Amino acid sequence: MMEQNFKNHTRLVPGFHFVLGILIVTGLLGAIIGIFHALDTTKLNLHNALLILILFVIVALLFWYSRSFAIKAQDRAIRAEENLRYFALTGKLLPSELRMGQIIALRFAPNEEFLSLVDRAVAEKLSGKEIKIAIKNWRGDYHRA
Repeated sequence: MMEQNFKNHTRLVPGFHFVLGILIVTGLLGAIIGIFHALDTTKLNLHNALLILILFVIVALLFWYSRSFAIKAQDRAIRAEENLRYFALTGKLLPSELRMGQIIALRFAPNEEFLSLVDRAVAEKLSGKEIKIAIKNWRGDYHRA
């Protein structure tokens, strides 16, 4: 597996993010166009076009929420892992001033850089991107959802 760094750490699954996403958007647009075409014909055609539109709306919502729920669960796991790591290193819980985006970024810092980056993130209100850029020795996360 390729070593992670700031430039390549994002995870995109082409089949899900691009192929399926484009197919859903295309189907949704086609279903909307179908509604307009069905307005000029029988009620049965309009009924079928509405059902197809409803199905594509359902699929689009499933597409969105399936990823959203996985990311939320992953965020909770990251918060717990980084809180445990901070506790193991300091005997205290992570500072409450840290935002979730900062905690997510801190997971890429090795233990040698972690504590100083936590302090900087709190004091300077660093964004997640700024934290990631400040990491010198990237610690990859190869188990993401």
